[in-house]
Amino acid sequence: MSGDHQTLALLLFSAFIAVTLAITTWVSRNRHGSAEEFYAGGRLFSPMENGFAIAGDYMSAASFLGISGVIALYGYDGMLYSIGFLVAWLVVLLLVAELVRNCGRFTLADVVAARMTERPVRIAAGTSSVTVSVLYLLAQMVGAGSLVALLLGGTSEAARSWTVVGVGALMVIYVSLGGMRATTWIQIVKAVLLMAGAIALTVLVLARFHGDINQLLNSAAEHSGHGKDFLAPGLRYGGDWIARLDFISLGLALVLGTAGLPHILSRFYTVPTARAARRSVVWSIGLIGSFYLMTIVLGFGAAAILGTDEVRASNAAGNTAVPLLALDLGGGAGSTGGTVLFAVVAAVAFATILAVVAGITLASSASVAHDLYASLRRRHAKQYSEVTVARVAAVGIGAVAIGLGLLARDLNVAFLVGLAFAVAASANLPVLLYSLFWRNFTTRGAVWAVYGGLVPAVLLVLLSPVVSGSPDALFPGVDFHVFPLQNPGVVSIPLGFLAGWIGTVTSSEPPDEAKHAETEVRALTGAGAV
Repeated sequence: MSGDHQTLALLLFSAFIAVTLAITTWVSRNRHGSAEEFYAGGRLFSPMENGFAIAGDYMSAASFLGISGVIALYGYDGMLYSIGFLVAWLVVLLLVAELVRNCGRFTLADVVAARMTERPVRIAAGTSSVTVSVLYLLAQMVGAGSLVALLLGGTSEAARSWTVVGVGALMVIYVSLGGMRATTWIQIVKAVLLMAGAIALTVLVLARFHGDINQLLNSAAEHSGHGKDFLAPGLRYGGDWIARLDFISLGLALVLGTAGLPHILSRFYTVPTARAARRSVVWSIGLIGSFYLMTIVLGFGAAAILGTDEVRASNAAGNTAVPLLALDLGGGAGSTGGTVLFAVVAAVAFATILAVVAGITLASSASVAHDLYASLRRRHAKQYSEVTVARVAAVGIGAVAIGLGLLARDLNVAFLVGLAFAVAASANLPVLLYSLFWRNFTTRGAVWAVYGGLVPAVLLVLLSPVVSGSPDALFPGVDFHVFPLQNPGVVSIPLGFLAGWIGTVTSSEPPDEAKHAETEVRALTGAGAV
């Protein structure tokens, strides 16, 4: 990478960091330190603003760079990632958004605890939320280390380490000083930048082929090395029954996991009403849908213009397909247009990582303070305010993320995002849906649903080919895998629902019908909602 690329990319990175720190400083001067302000931004955001923020929270670096790269390598099978991530929002819109906004205050545990014994339910839901958040956060941190260091031209260990430390320090500053309001505005800025960058690249790709989609697809197939098979199902997931089952498992995790992601659920509390929550989801679906359609064009464009071999040579997982495509579309290496476009894509990728880690850190620190600390503190011990605990938790989670990111920087951690979705779908979604819709659900059922999904999901991944027994495993030199699938969703999601049902029907505690009726009225009408 030339010095011009690095200098321009650094300038754009610095500009984005300066703008986001200015937003954080401005917000921190105007806040009054209440829990509602820190966790929910005072519930003052409009549906459009919250829709942009949800889109900014959801469209991660894995979406921008990873999906386009998978499509460039595997064609049709890679495209199914885009569809899975998008279809998930129909579940959120139809089953979750309004009801969660009406029933809760700040976290997932609020919804469940509304009709259960609070302490065990909050501890279980808080533990699950922190687990999902840390897994998601680790994937982003490691991605930041490799990606940003690569884009800046520094592939040395020191450059990658300092990148991880820098991203971790920035996310702690954003969250501990600015809370939800600063995090939301950072996500809005990032969503606008990402959409603008994706639109520009998509227009340039289509212009290269004179707007002829058929020509684009044929050229992609021709330069992929697979011919027409590139445009047909089965290139990645069509090998044997295990590969096909793995695809079903991944699809289930992606489609059902979004409705259980803590940092997505927390966004519904930043608007004043349930109607505003639903409208913000409609805004986000429009933005996210448009974006994922563009990733399909960018993925096939990278295969058609660069060729699959060049994409794989640069990065085996295809993560650099979009930056390389930008360089070519701008005029190639050494050209001013190529340098500018490459640097812009690098800056947008960096903005994406910062915004997503800030949202995840805020959600996990809220779970620590509002659920775990509030449940475990002793009545006669010295009391600290929830907001103070949340700020300290943000620093602690940031430190953990930096430490794990440094330890795991050389490992293949792409599975962590899929695992985060699988854990969210296995542990958080069953307890959420049962609490909202099952009249006889009990406290034991809620606790069993969480742990009955969480524990199998984590254990199955530890015993899968992702961790050992394959050349791409975390520990390729050993083999203790007994579970054949890379994603546990097809097993652990039904187990979460089953454990919740068994816990409820074997419970001696009678279901509280009055509380259920109250929760149902509140969920459906908003009467009594915070």
